[in-house]
This record gives sequence, structure tokens and C-alpha cells, in this order.
Amino acid sequence: MDIMTLSIILVIVLFGLLLSGLWVGFSLMAVALVAMELTRPGLAGAVFATKVWGSLNIWDLTALPMFIWMGEILFRSRLSSDLFRGLAPFTRRLPGGLLHANILGCALFAAVSGSSAATTATVGRMSLPELKSRGYDANIAIGTLAGAGTFGFLIPPSIILIVYGAATEQSIARLFLAGVLPGLMLAAMFAGYVMIWSLMNRDRMPDAGPAPSWAERWDAARALGPTVALIVAVIGSIYAGIASPTEAAVIGVVGALLISGLSGGLDVASAKASITGAAVTTCMIAFILAGASFLTVAMGYTGIPRQLAAWIGEQGYSQFALLAALLVFFIVLGFFLDGISIVVLTTSVILPMVMAAGIDPIWFGVYLVLVVEMSQITPPVGFNLFVLQSITGRGIFHIARMALPFFLILVLATAILSIFPEIALWLPNTMLNR
Repeated sequence: MDIMTLSIILVIVLFGLLLSGLWVGFSLMAVALVAMELTRPGLAGAVFATKVWGSLNIWDLTALPMFIWMGEILFRSRLSSDLFRGLAPFTRRLPGGLLHANILGCALFAAVSGSSAATTATVGRMSLPELKSRGYDANIAIGTLAGAGTFGFLIPPSIILIVYGAATEQSIARLFLAGVLPGLMLAAMFAGYVMIWSLMNRDRMPDAGPAPSWAERWDAARALGPTVALIVAVIGSIYAGIASPTEAAVIGVVGALLISGLSGGLDVASAKASITGAAVTTCMIAFILAGASFLTVAMGYTGIPRQLAAWIGEQGYSQFALLAALLVFFIVLGFFLDGISIVVLTTSVILPMVMAAGIDPIWFGVYLVLVVEMSQITPPVGFNLFVLQSITGRGIFHIARMALPFFLILVLATAILSIFPEIALWLPNTMLNR
């Protein structure tokens, strides 16, 4: 069977299974089984047994459930409300006012949760009612939250960067470092857009109110203290070389438990709920990783990645042309798949051609996460849209329209990162090559 026919069959099987509602992990396993039976019949069972175990028996992956659990603890504690209360006095006098609390709140919470959906849900539940009561335009408030909620994918500790690192055997510490400056750049771009929008729509902005007193600022700084301390403990321990990402994840869980316990925001019921939520999310990701590892080997037997990479090389595409084509490809995939599924599904096919084009795999991990962030705010399966729908009661496509400017900013940020790759590579090359 020729490669083109085999590729078409596998694509039809994959999307047929996904449209049928079968879980993504099992869909990937089924496609891999079909590929193996069509190319190397009789080997599927042995390959499945060894690869599934091997894909999950990776030490770096132990950071995954710990970071997820840390986010679940914080999601159920008082830290989220303290976060908004602490940011409000420092942002309300800026052009855009408390809309910046959405952006900064998402950036800070992303730095202690690693999850896009958790970031959106946590910040949204505390900020949207507050913004509404103060007279802020609902559309821009929802849009800023939808866009800034995607920070959970990029700003370390990022769950999706851990998944990418495990799937591609790249250093998770380097990936975390590579995500810092692009994450800050994206936050600055979002804040700049909010400022411009507010200056052009003064009639839709409430009065900024009096300047905060020094007492208010001091109280706000105290409210932000636990969040900042946890970020420093988790991320700082990795960057200083004191702890590995796995050890830092344990530090984060212990810190989250201490903060939540001391603040009185975590009882027995919420602690049990946090463990359950972390277990469910971890198992979902584990099934996807297991299916993706089996599919990776099966694709190797088919020869599709090798021939595709060779074909790309023969076309003589420049790096920019290849990245532009991949951008469109990933945006289309984002209409149908969630972020983690996109990463594990495409890595085995895309990475060989990317490395053949001379693109750094660490940089490509950040590029991939930026592009995957777009899938969080594109209908019909954007997770952030579903989260905001549950909070606001508005339709998915209405929320997507509000998030459109931030989707375009993500596209612009991806272009800037492609033109200036050192934005992602400077920090890991400086700190880990000393």
C-alpha cells in the first residue's frame, strides 16, 4: 500500500473515531493498531505493551500530577480571591483600569497552576462579578479573560510543556525557562491592547475613582505575598538549580497546602475534591500520552514521518514558510482538538521535519504552545470558551467573538517569536549553559 493511501485511511479512521465521541487516548491507540496491522501485522500486541509502559515510566512525568494537584488546591482556596484583591489597587488607575487585573491575575495564577482551564475558571469566577458591579463593559471583560486564560499553557510551570518535553525527550527545565520571556511578552501585548481599547472607548469605561491610599496598597501587597512567595519557591528553585521540575512540583504542593491551611481556605471536603480532580486530569493525560506513544511507533513503521520530512526538504521551504504553513495547520486542528491532544498527536510527525529544517526543538516547543493556546479560544471545542460559558451563561460563539482580538494578538506574538527566536532561547542558553 502506498504512503498516500495509507495516510488517507489513517486520517479517516482518526477523525471518524473522534467524531464518534471516543476518548482521544483510545482513538490514538485505535489508529496506531490499524497502522500496525496494515504495515506490520502481528507486531501490534508486543509494541503496544512495551511502548505504553515505556511512555508512562518516565521520571520527568512525575511532576505532572503534582503540578496539577497544586493547581487544584489553589483553585479551592482563598488565594484566588486574595489575588484579585491584591491587584486591584495597583491597576485601577491605568488606562483600562481593573481589566488589567484579569491579565495580571491570569499571569500570576498560571505561574502557580500550570493549567489554562483552571486559570480561566479561577480568575473568571472572582473578577467577572466584580467588574460587572463596577460598570465595566461585559464584552471586553470576557474577551480579556478568554485571552489571558491561555497563559496557563505558556507561563511555567506549564503542564503542556511537561507533556511536550516528555514526548520529545527535551529538557523540561530548559522548556520552562524558554517560556518565561514569551509569556511576559504576550501579557504585555494584551495589556497594551486593553490600554488602546480603553482610550478609544472612554464612554464604555467607568470612572477610575480616587487613587488608592498607601494603606490600601500595603494591604494589597500583603494579599499578593503568598502568591509571589509560592511562585518564587517553585520557579525560583528550578532556575537556581536547587530543585528539578519534579522536586519543585512537590515544593509547590507543600507550599499550596501550607498557604491554604493557614488562610483557612481548605477544609477536608475541598482537600478530597482537589485530590480527585488531580487524579481525573492526570489519568486523562496519561491515556493520551499512552496512545500517542503507540501511534508514534506505528507511524515509524509506516514510514510516513520519514517520507513527509524528506518531501518537505525537497520543496526547499524556508523556515518562515514552513512555520507559516504549520501555523495554519495547527489553527485548523484547534477547531477540533484540545491543546494536549494536538501536541501529542502531531509531535511524532512534525518534529522530524522541523529539526530537518534546522529549527531548535526547545524553541519549537514554545512556538507550538503559543499556537496551541489559540485552540483554547476557537470554537467549537475551545476549553476556555466552555469555562466562560459556564460562568457567564453566554453562547460559545458570542464569547469567541469577544476573544477574537486576543486570538489575533496570539498570531502576532507567534510571528514575532519566529522573527526573533532569541526571545525564547536567550534565557535557557544564558542560565543553563554557564
